[in-house]
Amino acid sequence: MSDTSDQSYDLVILGGGSGGYAAALRAAQLDMKVALIEKDKLGGTCLHRGCVPTKTLLHVAEMADAPHEASSFGVDLSLNSIDTEKVASFKEKIIGRLYKGLQGLVKASAIDYIEGYGKLTGTHTVTVETSEGSREVTGKNVLLASGSYSKTLPGLELGGRILDSEAALQLPEIPKNPIILGGGVIGVEFASLWKSFGAESVTIIEGLPHLVANEDESLSKALERAFKKRKIAFSLGTFFEKAEQTDSGVKVTLADGKEFEGDYLLVAVGRGPNTQGLGYEEQGIEMDRGFVIVNKETLETNVKGVYAAGDIVPGLQLAHRGFQQGIFVAEQIAGLNPRPIVESGIPRVTYCEPNIGSVGLTEKQAAEQFGEDGYSTYEYNLGGNGKSQVLGTSGFVKLIREKDGPVVGIHMIGSRMSEQIGEAQLIVNWEAHPEDVAALIHAHPTQNEAMGEAHLALAGKPLHSHA
Repeated sequence: MSDTSDQSYDLVILGGGSGGYAAALRAAQLDMKVALIEKDKLGGTCLHRGCVPTKTLLHVAEMADAPHEASSFGVDLSLNSIDTEKVASFKEKIIGRLYKGLQGLVKASAIDYIEGYGKLTGTHTVTVETSEGSREVTGKNVLLASGSYSKTLPGLELGGRILDSEAALQLPEIPKNPIILGGGVIGVEFASLWKSFGAESVTIIEGLPHLVANEDESLSKALERAFKKRKIAFSLGTFFEKAEQTDSGVKVTLADGKEFEGDYLLVAVGRGPNTQGLGYEEQGIEMDRGFVIVNKETLETNVKGVYAAGDIVPGLQLAHRGFQQGIFVAEQIAGLNPRPIVESGIPRVTYCEPNIGSVGLTEKQAAEQFGEDGYSTYEYNLGGNGKSQVLGTSGFVKLIREKDGPVVGIHMIGSRMSEQIGEAQLIVNWEAHPEDVAALIHAHPTQNEAMGEAHLALAGKPLHSHA
């Protein structure tokens, strides 16, 4: 059947991922009539095929590492096996609980949730193909939040033993000698968890000079040292040429002719904006290589009343960025004049072992922005932190300060150091000076003390380190 009646809303949202559902919930709180359209499952990639399942497996990987490390603490443990079926069941339970909770929130908020394939057919009209037919909805305002997809490379077809991250999450077995194409966040996280799960060898291929190349170079080099110690191999600085599936797995050839063979190839070369075929360009919305261009101050497109959020907007492709942008759009429409989101103030975390956490400018960006003499840095080694020594981890906290001004960047590496990102983002976003943070009391003994010690040193009064 087809429902052609026009249904009007204050806000129509195309996409039920982090940005879309956050906007829907906040708009409903602000007494708007909201329609939320999603072709798959509420929660999007992050909940079902990305952040949550990956971090669940990384937590299991941390437990799998424990027996190998326990003897140094005087505990005799052994790892007998990893039951992949039980691990998968645990992962699905976590996803299921969060999914059910999110469904309940949307229902309780009186949001009109429409399951189906939506397409922008007018500047403020979305036509949705549902299981019951076609439905047309219009909104005074429209939010485009259609998310992203796993990219591949020309001539590289996914399928069989060539996987994207979503297929890798569903593998019924632990790869023995996987090859990972791409040394960004997704690539190093899978390398870390597969090595912890008992892969005999793991090899990362990255065309750029460093792993996690978007991070401060000090973090990249520290991660490379840690991966060498863990016997995770990597090839840097030479780009991929081709991949062939063989009887036993996959053979990868690089541009310099070097070859690698493994049982699986994970393609982790980033994510692309999911905008093709959704009617955006046809309705006059400005685009660039598939991304939706917005006013950074308002997140509004060049079409009045049409906004965009999340991975389809150029910038960091992070669930928490999309989440905050969704809230921002709802408040912007409601006339609350929310504070614009500063991209450099968005925290970034990579959950491999060791963890990486960062917020603000890298040293290279600081040099470009302030000049070589316009900033200073300080690196506090976790060797001086009691709790880190108890945990048996090494690493550091690196601070970047504008000359005689606030802290503009914080970069951390070490086991469990991702948990320190909360204070780091407050420091950078509130433009705190080292002297401000040095005056705060950090509980002892905690890894959080490393943050305090680093700021003490940058403020010119180091205690357990030298300035």
